[in-house]
Amino acid sequence: MEKVKALGLLSGGLDSNLATRVMLRLGFEVTALNFSSPFCNCTRKDHGCKNEAKRLADELGIPVRVEFMGQEYLDLVRNPKHGYGKNLNPCVDCRIMIFRRAKDVMEETGAAFIFTGEVVGQRPMSQKLDRMNLIDREAGLTGLVVRPLSAKLLSPTIPEQRGIIDRETMLAIQGRSRKDQIRLAREEFAMSENLCSSGGCMLTDAHFAHRMRDLLDHDAQAGVKDARLLRLGRHFRISRRLKIVVGRDEKENGKLERMAAPEDFVFHPDEASAVRGPLSVAKGTFGRDDLALIGAIVARYCDGAGDAPASIRYRRKGGGPSWVIAARPATEAQLAQWRV
Repeated sequence: MEKVKALGLLSGGLDSNLATRVMLRLGFEVTALNFSSPFCNCTRKDHGCKNEAKRLADELGIPVRVEFMGQEYLDLVRNPKHGYGKNLNPCVDCRIMIFRRAKDVMEETGAAFIFTGEVVGQRPMSQKLDRMNLIDREAGLTGLVVRPLSAKLLSPTIPEQRGIIDRETMLAIQGRSRKDQIRLAREEFAMSENLCSSGGCMLTDAHFAHRMRDLLDHDAQAGVKDARLLRLGRHFRISRRLKIVVGRDEKENGKLERMAAPEDFVFHPDEASAVRGPLSVAKGTFGRDDLALIGAIVARYCDGAGDAPASIRYRRKGGGPSWVIAARPATEAQLAQWRV
């Protein structure tokens, strides 16, 4: 007898991992679908979201499709229909976007339904009953989203009504604690690794959300690379038209230079001087007065300068001549008023 196909949203975290194992145990032919964005923040530092999902899919012996939500996701973050959570997280709209794309993949692959690792009441904005129903409805998936970990607490789905899924094989987990999931992982699936949630979304972090809001407020054309840059360095907003990003160490210096746009200017201590310090990127336009402020910020993070002026060299990232300015380090009070 041919297996029924099911499409599972696999983030790489514990809940989606368990949901996938439950559906495989019930005999479904599972394809995993993973979504990532510029704001993906995974628990495993040696793996990104995509790689962790691929690792789990390989472990479970199932195919995985990876979808990256780029500029369209930034546009959603700028103006979400259903608003934000505690910080800048548009959880409901994000989920609708994911489910709409999942519906397309479901139809492409011939899957009978979609399943997720969602648990009723676990996330305050997107995993309440009314929000789940709204998300399913706006994505055009009413009755076609199976949530194995909480299914007994929810209305029967179309696959249950049609006898494709036995409701008694589903679970009734709810709330924010993961004790039930950890017990299930250890006792029924003999799992000893990956027993914590995935890292989630950086837009739920207050500090990162503040940086993202600053970007959206000052750059109507902000793109994926601009959003990714928010993860790196120290950020200083000098004016509406100018922001400075300062590397924290040699590794970040290299990343900043690679991520800088050709029109950006790069600042660093002059190689001919005894001073050593960070590479900094100026994004936007600046005049003579701004140049002095940029130099002061860079000088503040140089080693060996003390309070004396430091020689700071700058050039356009895309090439051309370079220039040197002498800059006295900024004070902590100045940095505080510019820091993002």
